[in-house]
Formats: sequence, C-alpha cells, structure tokens
Amino acid sequence: MTDMNYIRARDLDHALNFLSQNGPDTEILAGGTDVMVDLRAGELDRKKNLLDISRIDELNRIDFEDGKLSIGAGVTLARISTSDLIRQHAPALTACSNTFAGKQIRNKATIGGNVAHASPCGDTVPPLVIHDARALVATRTQQRLVPVETIASGPYQSALPPDAVIVKFVLTPCTAPFSDFQKIGRRKEVAISRMSLAVMADTDAAGRISFIRVGLGACTPTPHRMDGIEDFLMHKVPTRQSIWDAGKLLSQKMIEITGRRSSIIYKEPAVQGLFMRILYPMVSS
Repeated sequence: MTDMNYIRARDLDHALNFLSQNGPDTEILAGGTDVMVDLRAGELDRKKNLLDISRIDELNRIDFEDGKLSIGAGVTLARISTSDLIRQHAPALTACSNTFAGKQIRNKATIGGNVAHASPCGDTVPPLVIHDARALVATRTQQRLVPVETIASGPYQSALPPDAVIVKFVLTPCTAPFSDFQKIGRRKEVAISRMSLAVMADTDAAGRISFIRVGLGACTPTPHRMDGIEDFLMHKVPTRQSIWDAGKLLSQKMIEITGRRSSIIYKEPAVQGLFMRILYPMVSS
C-alpha cells in the first residue's frame, strides 16, 4: 500500500477546486471497488492524494425531467437495480445491474466509476450507449456533455482530463417495447464479461423493425454502438434468418475492430449466438 493523503469532498465545488490544483496527483474514490484493487497492486504509487467524492449530493440523484432520465455518477449498481424510474425508462440498464458482479460489489460500485475506469468489460456502457447517453463532465471552469462511448480512449485509458469529475449521465428514455442486456462470462455468476450486448428495438404495424439500437461491449478494446447492424435490420421483419445474418455481420464487425486473434475462434460464433439469443423473442412466427 502506498502513502496517500485522504481528502473527503464536502461538495462538488470543493472536489473541483481541489482537482484544479492537484488533478494529476489525485485518484478519485467513489465506490472504491477498482481503486482498492489498484492500490494493493501498486498501480497508484505515483498518486499523492485520494479524493473521496462518494458523499456529494449532486452525484447521488436519480431524476426524470424535461423528457430525460438523469442518473448521478455516484449512484450504485444496487440502487440502479431497485430504481423504478430506471426500470421504466432504461430496462436494459436494470438488467445489467442485476448481473453485475456480486451483491457486495453492487452495494459499493458506482455507474460513474464503471464508466470512468474505461475497462473494456465495463457492463454499464452498452446499456448507456443504446440510450444515446451523455455524461455531464465538470471541471472548476466549465461543464460539458460528452457521449459516453467517447470516454474510453483505449483499454483502461480514460479520455477525461485529470481535473474533471463525471457529475451525471443523461439518457434518452426507452419508448421501445423490447429492451435487453445479456453477457457471457467464464462462470454464470460473479464473472468478468467476455462479451456483453445491449439491444433496444421496436416494430411498426407491418411487423418490420422501425427502431433499433445495438451496443457491444467487452469483446472490443472499447465499447461500440453497432450502427451498421442497426442499418442492416431496419425495415426488415425479424425472422430467424434475418437475425442470424445480422449476428454474423456483428461478428464480422467485431473482427474488423479487433483483428483476428487467437480468441476469435471462440468469440466469432459466441457473439453471433448471443445476438441471436437476445433478439429471438422478436422473431415473427
């Protein structure tokens, strides 16, 4: 363990003022589920300060206003799992929270920490992506909304500046009748995702797909919204064959992003099968 100064932020202004002067030397603590692992591994030896933002009110709110769902960056996965607002307006995120790690981790892990850590297997990002979620990122001098999928610049590499804090996520609410999140891991429970997929879709009166969003995670270096798959399925009746073909296209797009690695022999059919498993309830009889 390294020697670090511990600072508990009284409010958001206190945190941002501290980061404006000490950002590069400071590690932010929210839930701590990743920070404590990194501390023990010696990966934070160059950091001088540990800034605790877990008690900041602005980061712990869940609201629905002006037609948008707002989730504070400090909201835990356990709260997401039990929130009626989130279940109503972002059901894929609820599904994600129910399978996230174990109960003890869900009680501490925050949605903001999961996104900011920029892990390729961050489960919350694909559900956020299909809701066109934007993160409100604040520094002492400005606040701006940025697309969630741009926060990770690479595996475990955040594009956020060192003096910034994610305040909240702003989501476009789900109006489609079909929404789901599923993942594949080495074990059924308490497993890091090998691949994850979030989908939201609707059909018109003729049974053709009129709206679809697809977010892929874990099996690529950074999460992606798969708009090519969306375009492929738009205006098609969801049949077993059309979904199977879309899943094959999804696996091809994944390979374009990652290149052909040794794990592709498993991942290529697995991502196609996962897509098929999620979308199969939409298949027209």
